[in-house]
Amino acid sequence: MPLLDILEEAVRREASDVLVIAGLPVSYKVHGRIDRVGERLLPDATGALTEELYALAKRPMDHLLETGDDDFSFAVPGLSRFRVNALRQRGSLALVVRVVSFVLPDRHALGIPDNVMAFANATHGLVLITGPAGSGKTTTLACLVDAVNTTREAHVITIEDPLEYLHQHKKSVVTQRELYTDTQSYEAALRAALREAPDIILLGEMRDAETIKAAVTAAETGHLVISTLHTIGAANTVDRIVDSFPPAQQQQIRTQLSQALEGVVSQQLLPGVDGGLCPAFEVMSVTPAVRNMIRESKAFQLESVISTSAALGMITMDQSILDLFKAGRISRETALRHASDPDRLERRLG
Repeated sequence: MPLLDILEEAVRREASDVLVIAGLPVSYKVHGRIDRVGERLLPDATGALTEELYALAKRPMDHLLETGDDDFSFAVPGLSRFRVNALRQRGSLALVVRVVSFVLPDRHALGIPDNVMAFANATHGLVLITGPAGSGKTTTLACLVDAVNTTREAHVITIEDPLEYLHQHKKSVVTQRELYTDTQSYEAALRAALREAPDIILLGEMRDAETIKAAVTAAETGHLVISTLHTIGAANTVDRIVDSFPPAQQQQIRTQLSQALEGVVSQQLLPGVDGGLCPAFEVMSVTPAVRNMIRESKAFQLESVISTSAALGMITMDQSILDLFKAGRISRETALRHASDPDRLERRLG
């Protein structure tokens, strides 16, 4: 099957990802399930499909052939945008292609709640969107940027690897930079952004201590910085940031983080009883009590603060999962499998 036909089939099936790997048929990931279509692909076939994709994207294959990995995005007019990870595995070329709609996501249709979208109204500080890979973090970021773009006059600078959703200029000016195409690193782009009159900086991912430090510093200087981490839960997020630094620097970053952090949103996508996916969100807004816990290395107490602060728009992951179960959207088994404290949730399920 030609590469373009595979991409068209992915859009028709509403697949989130396409896997082109030697030894398997073309595989479409739809609502968390994998559908295998056609005959088993041989290495020559995956190599030819990879060459087709690079030709379609008008991109040289040098980086892939030299390093064994390549990340980029491209668009097929009238079809969709695609985020590509090309790789070498077992000596053959392979592709993992994420399907990204031309149309910006509708946060109501996706079930992103008001207490998450409220962070689009923040004017300074650090807001973190966290969760495992494939949990919808990029989509939530796009919804936040679109909310700013629709309601505020601001300069938004995004630094992404690669660009997925494209934003038109509405009330705001949105400058989008892609790693390695427009800039060499997150840290360099972030430092440059501070000289580019930003109001809001979206950082695709905080990957290392240098990038984290630059992001926290930018948030301290009066900008709103929104970024992501591959963690679940506010406590794990704080610990991950602090543990990224050598012991001698951990108290300093803990103090800086306690001052700069404005909120943490953790999200998961859970399989629904209707065959679709249901998002569950933990939301923590940073209050004076939360700042003290972060500064005093008491992150383990954050969940109890979140669970007793519903009036402030906070919610724990397990409460969000419980709400989905009570609404009949997920099964009991799914609720327990994704809970942070399955034993406690089981007692609450009755």
